[in-house]
Amino acid sequence: MAENQLGITRPRDLWSRIIDSDLFYSFTRNPVVVVSAIATLLFFIGAGFAPWLAPHNPFDPASLDLMEASTPPVWIEDGMSKFLLGTDDQGRDILSTIMFGSRVSLIVGFSAVIFSVIVGVTAGLFAGYMGGWTDTIIMRLADVQLAIPAILIALMINGIVAILLPRNMQVEMAIYVLILAIGVSEWPKYARVTRGSVMVERGKEYVAAARVIGVHPVLIMVRHVLPNVMGPILVFATLGLALAVITEATLSFLGVGVPPTTPSLGTLIRIGNNYLFSGEWWITLFPCIALVILVLAVNLLGDWLRDALNPKLR
Repeated sequence: MAENQLGITRPRDLWSRIIDSDLFYSFTRNPVVVVSAIATLLFFIGAGFAPWLAPHNPFDPASLDLMEASTPPVWIEDGMSKFLLGTDDQGRDILSTIMFGSRVSLIVGFSAVIFSVIVGVTAGLFAGYMGGWTDTIIMRLADVQLAIPAILIALMINGIVAILLPRNMQVEMAIYVLILAIGVSEWPKYARVTRGSVMVERGKEYVAAARVIGVHPVLIMVRHVLPNVMGPILVFATLGLALAVITEATLSFLGVGVPPTTPSLGTLIRIGNNYLFSGEWWITLFPCIALVILVLAVNLLGDWLRDALNPKLR
């Protein structure tokens, strides 16, 4: 039996149900998705445990040696075995900086997606369920924002907050400002997806039954409607993570993201870009490759999840 007397599913039975599910079968039969999942998992492990797994601490000044600056990758002449991907102009190990940089990029991406989901899903729930002027006001606001490129909105928010903050707080609050800028620029997409799903669900019998027995509209939205529209939202959030990472890299590359003292993939690419045509190509190439692999892997997982959860494609 899958549940004990208290109605709690046992871990062994839960694992058996996962293995026997159509989702797991679809996952194991798609080698591209499996490779993407492994790549994403490696990025998460490398980023999450960077202080322990990274060969060096690239942001410990005591461990840096300027005599080892601009060392090429290990397979090139003058390369050193302890620096597999070479070093930058300050002697920092490129592999270690990528691991620490991925950590910041993923934190910013996840936080921005969570912020966008909270704001967008809340707005979409009220717009789709309430209808009328509530729907009109929220959707027109979303339409206006969607007419402006997200990167411009993020730049504008970043600039406004930077002006309002005291100069001594700008560096400390840089990551939080970046999360806010990306999150605010992406919420209309989640609002539209949620609204469309809610408009389908609100006409079903279980919603009508809840209304008849006098359940408060907010409770209907949260307890009954929201769980049934989470599928498309989760798929969109997976794809949104890749977009948020790209936006963070773009803003950091433009110099309005995290400060140079805080590593991120975008910051590493911006720093390495200054040395691209001086023969030190590895400083910017390897962070670029890491960013492409991370975004591509997350996108492929999102595409698979969208198809796997679509009953019309089963």
